[in-house]
Order: sequence, then C-alpha cells, then structure tokens
Amino acid sequence: MFRFFFSQPISNQISGTLIKGSLLTGLFLIGFGMLVFILRDVFAFIAAAVFFIAGFSAIGYAVRMWILRYKLSRTANGGRDNVTIHYH
Repeated sequence: MFRFFFSQPISNQISGTLIKGSLLTGLFLIGFGMLVFILRDVFAFIAAAVFFIAGFSAIGYAVRMWILRYKLSRTANGGRDNVTIHYH
C-alpha cells in the first residue's frame, strides 16, 4: 500500500523511523523496569512523599476554604460589596 502512494525512499525512511522509535521505546521501558526493580525502596519512598505532599496540600486547601467561608458568613452581605438584590 505504501508503494502505491509513496516512492520507495520515503516509505523506507518512514519504516526506518518507526523501527528506531519502537526499538528505543522498548529499550527505555526495559531499562525503567529494571531500575524500578533494583531501586524499589527509593521509588516507594518517592511515591509516599508525593502522597504526603498531596495530602497536606488538600488539608491546607480545605482549611483555607473553611476560613473563607467562616469570614464570609460573619459579614452581613456575605462579602459582596456594591451588590444589592432587589425582589419585585
């Protein structure tokens, strides 16, 4: 099918690029897998640190939102300046 649409040098270049990309991707995945296998304690520590940071970030966000809600509920107009609601 490639021979019908493309000339031979272009199809060879495309297939060569695909082969090189596939080979490098495979080697990268094997190398990363071996790295994780050998250094699993380091990666477990990094994953735990990421979850701790995400947890503390979520707690901090919740506290900031709670404080904001508390401050807005204490004001008479709900924190909206120059806004009046008219009922007809």
